[in-house]
Amino acid sequence: MSNGRRRGGGGGRRGGGRGRRGDSRSRGRNKNTDENSEEKAVEVEGVITSVLAGTQFRVELPSGHEVLAHISGKMRKRFIRLVVGDRVKMEMSPYDVTKARITFRLG
Repeated sequence: MSNGRRRGGGGGRRGGGRGRRGDSRSRGRNKNTDENSEEKAVEVEGVITSVLAGTQFRVELPSGHEVLAHISGKMRKRFIRLVVGDRVKMEMSPYDVTKARITFRLG
């Protein structure tokens, strides 16, 4: 057994077969798409008040509160530019209402 090969159930690139790809339990279900989930994001609209470094923005809500928001991955992928004064749609977690993710530019 000193030829450098391992015994066992894989874990490497080729052998084993015990990865996520073959696991039938994780197929077809996404935790974020569940309609009855308590962790559902809250959608709100706001106006960008300042542009910060690292694609982050300070956004004012209609209630007068300000939150720190970042651009979602799809907006970053499509090179959607945001400037001060743009109305945006955001998703906020019910657990931390000081941060948000910008999902849509309203204009």
